Amino acid sequence: MSEERPAPDPVEEQQARATDADAWATACAEDLAAEQARRRAEHGAPPGSAAEELKKLVDTVAEKLSGLQSPLLGGLAGPAAQQVVRQVVQQAKAAVEPVIDRNPDVFGHLAAAGGELLAAYRSAVQAQERRWTARTADPAADRPDDRRDGGEGTGPGERIDLD
Repeated sequence: MSEERPAPDPVEEQQARATDADAWATACAEDLAAEQARRRAEHGAPPGSAAEELKKLVDTVAEKLSGLQSPLLGGLAGPAAQQVVRQVVQQAKAAVEPVIDRNPDVFGHLAAAGGELLAAYRSAVQAQERRWTARTADPAADRPDDRRDGGEGTGPGERIDLD
């Protein structure tokens, strides 16, 4: 007594798979959103683009400068001095902000280039430090005065003894 099952409808089967895929995508999106919210709560908002960060820096510097009581403004005192500072700050912001708005990608590229320059500098400094701190079998070979082959030497203060 075998019971015959009707053949599954291909349309219904495809809809069931699509529903499963949608449920999976929804669950993944919810998990991702929850993780992002947790990280924001733990670490604060992520930094924006280089242009946005530069605008924040300009605004912060402008606020700090506007609040300064500076003896550098000669005979101006109190509110008059603060007004001069505010005017200079506003002129600087008016000059800088349009450049940032027109060229936001430029600041991203400059930030990336700065990171690359920093990495290259760090690499060069670390290599030089390794040479400075390396011990050789022949201590006389480290003296700058004995170098006749044009090797790197920075002068009489090159050798650093850490002992």
